[in-house]
Amino acid sequence: MHRSTASPTLPSGRTLGLALALVSAVAFGGSGTAAKPLIEAGLSPLHVVWLRVTGAAVALLPIAYRHRDAVLRRPGLLLGFGLLAVAGVQACYFAAISRIPVGVALLIEYLGPPLLIGYVKFVQRKPITRGAAVGAGVAVTGLACVVEVWNGLGFDPLGVLFALGAACCQVGYFLLADAGRRGERPVDPLAVSAYGLLIGAVVLTVFTRPWQADWSLLGGSVVMNGHSLPALIPAAWMVLIATVLAYLTGVVSVGYLSPPIAGVVANLEAVVATVLAWVLLGEHLGLPQVAGGLLVLAGAFAAQTSKSPGVEGAAAAEPTDGGAAASGTTAAARERVTAADGGVSGRSSRTSRGD
Repeated sequence: MHRSTASPTLPSGRTLGLALALVSAVAFGGSGTAAKPLIEAGLSPLHVVWLRVTGAAVALLPIAYRHRDAVLRRPGLLLGFGLLAVAGVQACYFAAISRIPVGVALLIEYLGPPLLIGYVKFVQRKPITRGAAVGAGVAVTGLACVVEVWNGLGFDPLGVLFALGAACCQVGYFLLADAGRRGERPVDPLAVSAYGLLIGAVVLTVFTRPWQADWSLLGGSVVMNGHSLPALIPAAWMVLIATVLAYLTGVVSVGYLSPPIAGVVANLEAVVATVLAWVLLGEHLGLPQVAGGLLVLAGAFAAQTSKSPGVEGAAAAEPTDGGAAASGTTAAARERVTAADGGVSGRSSRTSRGD
């Protein structure tokens, strides 16, 4: 899997990773806007989540079949991604919002990027750029404004614990996506997404009991911002864009940006969700939310424009693909850099990748 690249190609790989991460954030951010009309039509939030994950798993079955050898090569990785990055995030998030305000739960869940930075630095003992650390802090501050956390401050220890669980599962999303490309038996990131969603769908089926839902609602119409449209339109958007496209681009982007930077960029999801709710659902966007969105953008920009430690000669701290020695060559260091939601908020549409 090693691929020597000349230094002039480095920015292009980083740019591609950023573009994929942005596409993922936009796609994930639209999940709540698509889910809200279905929930208002009569489907429960948990059944909407099951529809989202299971529909995406079915859509990705051809990819799963094509990469069926991945089940034998890295079964633990695929199982972990399905349990943490798919089922775990959603289960913890919904458990949290049943006890604490959604804005608070969303903010705590998006502590994932700072937690990820701490894990990489203190557990994996890898270098973290100052830009990534500062960007994470600025982005979380902005998120507090986006979700208007002050409107629903309340302390329920168990609810907070569930929200922290969602944040930890989000960390697993980025770490497992990155781990799939490493080791002696790397797995295609598309296979990680396909099997993760498939495993997540099986787990969610046990807990959500989809046979109890009235799925005939999908054959009717729903209302979005006063306009009637076929229910299958938001359902298809939620499955194909907010899940299939979001997971595929998100997992691939981690290899180009590194988990910490990709995690900070992912904070844009909350901003996208709020803006889409304003445009498509007619929900009010206040000055604090606008200011918070700008802070999130600033944090993401600071993180992704920071120079990678690998370029500065810290390749010894960054393992390279294929199980190469930590003291790999300059080309290997370059490779590490270039290839490394219905939970609804207080205004019923701000969602995370776990809703």
